[in-house]
Amino acid sequence: MLGIYFSGTGNSKYCTEVFLHKCGFDAPAVSIEQPDIICKLKDHQELVIGFPVQYSNLPKILRDFVVDNRELWHGKRIFIIATMGLFSGDGTGTLARLLRKYGAVITGGLHLKMPDSICDEPMLKRPLSKNQQLVKEAELKIEQAANAFTKGRPPQEGLGALSFLMGLFGQRLYFYHKTQSYSDKLKIDAEKCIGCGKCVQLCPMKNISLDAEENHAKPGNQCTMCYRCANRCPTQAITLLGKKVIEQCYVEKYLTK
Repeated sequence: MLGIYFSGTGNSKYCTEVFLHKCGFDAPAVSIEQPDIICKLKDHQELVIGFPVQYSNLPKILRDFVVDNRELWHGKRIFIIATMGLFSGDGTGTLARLLRKYGAVITGGLHLKMPDSICDEPMLKRPLSKNQQLVKEAELKIEQAANAFTKGRPPQEGLGALSFLMGLFGQRLYFYHKTQSYSDKLKIDAEKCIGCGKCVQLCPMKNISLDAEENHAKPGNQCTMCYRCANRCPTQAITLLGKKVIEQCYVEKYLTK
């Protein structure tokens, strides 16, 4: 079994790897950004795919990856893990429907509530203790799902008709446009930016460049809204939906022994 993922702040990577481990597979999951990902996909028939839900839909970068490699999915058996900050409805279903279009067999789905990655919206922020508790609850749910999976009874969260309606009317119908194209709304405060280039290295879309003359980073118009750069910027100079960073979020902050 091969685990693959797209992850902004590490939630989906972490959950995918915990699921693999609980199922008895010690190999780490592989990012869709990894150069040899296509070769690895060709070598495996059973997959676990983890990703963060955006507005009850797929991140644009993951949708493009699936479509661009459509010939690879035929006949593969795929279990889907969707992470979310608040609500999804049919998070796993959004990917399942696309993969089925290209001949994949969907074995099951799992929804996991995790700390929200949107760092510039105050209404989405939670206390540290609450986020730590969310991760613990997700770990327990993953263990239960892995046990069911190994016994041939994988969970089917987000894959049914009712889930589809919940996702459609809960968010996707109103925010569908948010994930159908890449965003040009990423903002970098030139006064705060120190030109370290960390965001340039982190961006999965190569959407940020470093202006050598002005010594600060500049955004493009191909942001996939993963919030990786905003959550790792050392001076909190980057925002997307909000006007200022409230709290930088990444999964390592919330892992407890």
